[in-house]
Parts: sequence; structure tokens; C-alpha cells
Amino acid sequence: MYNETFTVEIVELERLLRWVSTSIKRKGREILSDFEITPPQFEALLHMIKDGELTISELSTKMFLACSTITDLVDRMEKNLLVERVKDIKDRRVVRIRVLEKGHKLIDEVLDARRAYLQEVLYDLNTENKQILIEALNTIHQRTGSECEFIIKE
Repeated sequence: MYNETFTVEIVELERLLRWVSTSIKRKGREILSDFEITPPQFEALLHMIKDGELTISELSTKMFLACSTITDLVDRMEKNLLVERVKDIKDRRVVRIRVLEKGHKLIDEVLDARRAYLQEVLYDLNTENKQILIEALNTIHQRTGSECEFIIKE
């Protein structure tokens, strides 16, 4: 039984948003398994593509992971030619991580696969219903103060 101060609609919306979020996350991880990339590498590449070259410390802060974990992550991505370490132009003591062409291409392919999945799921929604869904989700996004903006290509 739920707290009766919540409307039936709020209880149902919470349940559905949780379920959809989990389902999409699960499918996203499944899609990633078809590519040579792990979920943390995907997230790191998205941050670097959105924000530009980052230091290990900056990426660590954005991903809420220890610097040592990010260092290992970057080492593996560098070995796979997804990123490279470059000295900062302004301060040669600072090392930044730059996404290489292969990293950009991989992210584009992964996002295309994820978008294809979403297109399949929403195939029978008309444009008007899709627009209503976009507006509702944008409202939720704005009100939650979420900083998870990974807009790569529109």
C-alpha cells in the first residue's frame, strides 16, 4: 500500500518512469555489448565530447569516480585508440584527455543503435504524441535539475 497523500496518477507515473528508465538502461547496456566499449567508457566519452578535453580530475568529478578508477578507464580507452593524452597548451604540467576519431565514430554508432531501438519502441506513436512526450520529459528534466545532458548530434 502506498502513502494516501499521493494521487493515483503520481503513483502510476513514478512506477512507469522507474520501469521505463530501467528498461532503457538495460537495453542500452545490451547495445553496448555489441560494440567494443563498456558503459563507463561510453559515459566518459560522452562527457569528453560534450565538454571538450578534460583532465583525469575533471572527468573523475563528472563521473563520480575516484581518479585512480578514471586513470585505469582512460588507459584502456587509450589502448583501444578511443582517446589520447595531450599536454595542456597553457600549462604543460596538465594532461588532458582528447577523444580520437575512432572514439567519435564509436559514439555515433552506439547512439544510432540506441535511437534505432527507441524508434522501434515508439513506431506507432504519431508525431503529436511524440511531441507531447518530449515536452513532458523536458519539463521533468528541467524541474529535477538533472545535469545529464549528453546531446551529441541533433
